[in-house]
Amino acid sequence: MIYEADKTDSVAALFGEWQDTMIWSCLQGIMGHIYVDNLEEPVSAMALLGDFCFLAGEPDRELAAFRPEWYTKDFMIIIPQNQQWGREIERCYAGRFHKVERYAMKKEADVFDRDRLENMISRLPEEYTIHMIDAEVFDYCRKAAEETLSGSGQNGTSCCETWCVDFVSQFPDYCAYQRNGLGVVIMHEGMPVAGASSYTAYCGGIEIEIDTKQEYRRRGLATICGAKLILECLARGLYPSWDAQNLWSVALAEKLGYHFDHAYEAYEIYT
Repeated sequence: MIYEADKTDSVAALFGEWQDTMIWSCLQGIMGHIYVDNLEEPVSAMALLGDFCFLAGEPDRELAAFRPEWYTKDFMIIIPQNQQWGREIERCYAGRFHKVERYAMKKEADVFDRDRLENMISRLPEEYTIHMIDAEVFDYCRKAAEETLSGSGQNGTSCCETWCVDFVSQFPDYCAYQRNGLGVVIMHEGMPVAGASSYTAYCGGIEIEIDTKQEYRRRGLATICGAKLILECLARGLYPSWDAQNLWSVALAEKLGYHFDHAYEAYEIYT
């Protein structure tokens, strides 16, 4: 049997020193879910938040294969604590996984050059404007998220842009976003075309999600959004955590002041 853990004191030790903010979000009860093999004395645990699943403790095939009823998406990124968990994932999802490499950036205090980041923002061309994500932009992105999940939209397409879905997808409403989230967008002709936002939040910081609308890429807009969001986080005493999906993301992070920590394996699961 698999159980959802409301109290996480006995679970935290299973994740050890794993430096991933989404695990912290779950353990802190900010957002996400913790599942275990035993509520009294768990030896295996899963942290599930958004598209991401983290498996820790003793490898358990039932937990590796577990998906709660509410999780209806056909895609998940599973990160194993060790190779033994990786083997269980491969057995459970044989023929349905793609093994990938992701990249962790160091979480360092006082590493950012504020003047350099301000200089990056000053390079925004005059035809663009930069704004914090307010209720109107939140609703725009939220509609994209809802239509992506439902497959709705006129003639089977979304009236919004799916590139901005994950700026707000983990927040149920704007009040929750105001309380725990933070983000910026660059606007062109009254519409968002690039942005950086909190994919998730934890006590003391956020996990950054950054993207640009396809036709506006390679113009430096992502860099400007990243610089602006980092400065906004620092002004609020928050840490802007960055985990890179690919080497392009690593390069952008390093440009903004982060330092590479290590590569790690993950499994993209398709059902």
